[in-house]
Amino acid sequence: MTFTVTPRPKTDPRLEDDALVRGTGQFVNDPKLPNQAYAAFARSPHASARIAAVDIAAAKAAPGVIAVLTGEDMAGLGSCGTHPPLPGGKGGMTLIQPFRPVLAGERVAFVGEAVAMVVAETLAQAQDAADMVSVDYEETPAVVDIRAANQAGAPVVHKDAPGNVAFDWAGMVPTDDNEREVDAVIKSAVHVAKVTVINQRMVVASMEPRGATGEYDAKTESFTLHCCSQSAGTIRNQTAPILNVPPDKLRVTTQDVGGAFGMKTPVYPEYVAVLIAAKKTGRPVHWMSTRTEAFLTDTQARDTVTDVELALDDKGKFIALRMRHLAAQGAYVTPAGVGINTNNVARCLPAMYRIPKIVFTARCMFTNTAPIGPYRGAGRPEANYALERAVEEAARVTGIDKVRLRRQNLIPPSAMPYKTAVTTTYDSGDFPAVFKKALDLHDHAGLNKRRRDAARRKKWLGFGVSCMLEHAGALPTEAAKLVFDDDRLTMNLNVQSTGQSHATVFGRMLAQKLGIDAKRIAHRHGDSALNVPGFASVGSRSAMAAGSAIFQAADTVIAKGKVAAAALLEAAESDIQYRNGEFQVVGTDRKVSLFETAKRAKELVARGVLKEPLDTLEKRDTPLTFPNGVHLAEVEIDPETGRLAIARYTAVDDCGNMLDPIVVEGQVHGSLLQGFGQALMENAVYDADGGQMLTASFMDYAMPKAHDLPLDFREAVHSVPATSNPLGVKGTGEAGTTASIAALMNAVSDAIPNGAAHHMDMPATPAKIWDACQKAMAK
Repeated sequence: MTFTVTPRPKTDPRLEDDALVRGTGQFVNDPKLPNQAYAAFARSPHASARIAAVDIAAAKAAPGVIAVLTGEDMAGLGSCGTHPPLPGGKGGMTLIQPFRPVLAGERVAFVGEAVAMVVAETLAQAQDAADMVSVDYEETPAVVDIRAANQAGAPVVHKDAPGNVAFDWAGMVPTDDNEREVDAVIKSAVHVAKVTVINQRMVVASMEPRGATGEYDAKTESFTLHCCSQSAGTIRNQTAPILNVPPDKLRVTTQDVGGAFGMKTPVYPEYVAVLIAAKKTGRPVHWMSTRTEAFLTDTQARDTVTDVELALDDKGKFIALRMRHLAAQGAYVTPAGVGINTNNVARCLPAMYRIPKIVFTARCMFTNTAPIGPYRGAGRPEANYALERAVEEAARVTGIDKVRLRRQNLIPPSAMPYKTAVTTTYDSGDFPAVFKKALDLHDHAGLNKRRRDAARRKKWLGFGVSCMLEHAGALPTEAAKLVFDDDRLTMNLNVQSTGQSHATVFGRMLAQKLGIDAKRIAHRHGDSALNVPGFASVGSRSAMAAGSAIFQAADTVIAKGKVAAAALLEAAESDIQYRNGEFQVVGTDRKVSLFETAKRAKELVARGVLKEPLDTLEKRDTPLTFPNGVHLAEVEIDPETGRLAIARYTAVDDCGNMLDPIVVEGQVHGSLLQGFGQALMENAVYDADGGQMLTASFMDYAMPKAHDLPLDFREAVHSVPATSNPLGVKGTGEAGTTASIAALMNAVSDAIPNGAAHHMDMPATPAKIWDACQKAMAK
């Protein structure tokens, strides 16, 4: 039995809204500490070069300059580019992790890598002086394309990574027997659908760029870092080893965050640099990224090429799948970059379909580009896009209708729990019901009429399907700390809200669980000093991981409260019941409130009557869940101009039990728009020869706007509660991004006749569409 939260009325605002709407939110650039100095960085203009000399004399003499730091000042620090151990390397290979310096000293590996740091009285003075830093570079050949980096004789990004290979991964079932079996099935299959799909490189482009302020207390020899992050605790745990200090000598705080999407999960060199600068100058040092710096130095995303082979029998039954995945890592590894392109992709297979044999391998490559990190979806869109484009190709090679082909290969609910060929187990789901609900809501039966109507307007209408399954909660451990203070209960969490409404959602959930007024619950996060174990708000994990920890902590509070209430009410513990915020002796009117019990329990602990107060820290490991959904897209294309409009879009998702339907709706809308951006317009492009980023501003990097949204948008949920956590939740934050790119690209392929767009790569820009339309008409 799962715990069900009563939905929030649409008339009730989020707790987070008031400050944000009034403009009183506190972002990293808002507070100004006493005696604060400002930092700016001198950055490499080259993608690959040796550093012969760095001349900082002019910069040091510039007005207002307090200090100029170079790589020499960062000697002895740890690497800013590390990744947790990852098993499964081919032939026993281990992940290669080249040292990433805070400030480059010997060489640079991508445009924008920091070489020197200027600290000055004002930001303008720091920026002016940073321009005066003179660096003597000896430029060396660069490689920016992953397929080029994978070729023999390609320029080598790091000498300790031969062939530019960071990691060769054999998959979740890395056995020779599995490889041979899949190969044999594919060779003997009646039909084999083959596609190569490209996920282009993406810029996260959060509203608020990165920023950080460093402080140092010489008396306690401790650091404080204020930064925009997705987990203050995670940033502390990554940064302390770089500084060579124990975690208790570094405090990290985060307040409001203007967009994160995975990019603000890792530590960056600038964060370490402001801490070292604060120690050297004895003053707080603040740095705020410019938008250009964000384009050049924030972790970027995707940048993969995937070869897919899907084997089918004579009836159209899926019998084997092979994927070979080539993934860029950029110039350095990041804490999640390799995991995204190995486990994160593989765990999404076989999606909603029965595919008894699967091989998935991945090769992660270094290139002279900004490092790759998580971005909304983080491996899930790559997996779903590759598989759904292959299924679309399978419909063409077999001649079976795309809807019928998918429907006949869906895993039935009777098969749950379902163990996949990649060793994961789906605990719950009703894929046929989700599929039918999507078709009905979309009015699939009226598709042909809409095609004729579009044709009369000289438009081509295409229909695309995307059956999506992802995994949520890959980092299972999360904790919650509940602390009583008179008539208030403070909920301390490690996971941080960067738009997910944690204060609203978790506060209401805890209030309903304890039967108390939500106004008596305070929410704290964004401070590593809380010492609440866990990881960041990524991968749609917060509701299930933190929610389960809160639920367990509440149960523990009630259990401890019964012991305390029994002492207070002079009754047997077995006679104490808890209901609506009160402990009561069964069958009597003798009772005591939760808050009075908590207050008096502390007194009983002090007197030795009780062992512990009601204050509780609970840590819980929550298994994976598998959110899923069916998204359907119709696009109208004007063949004369290449202009595309999303005429109709339908999304039906199974996110398990919903803690807050309003938040779910917002998450779906936001993630869909980011998926639309990837499918139709966004593309981070580097110059192939010199490694310069050609799309380093919003003049060159297109972003979706209101008029790019669907003309007709239909949305519904089909919730099948997860069985792996007490709340029955699965996660929803990445569903739209994961599902939409395949739905839209399949619709574009369907709209343009004569196969002219079957193998079009994202983004499907008007220029590409127009060119495909001309080829189609020429045929």
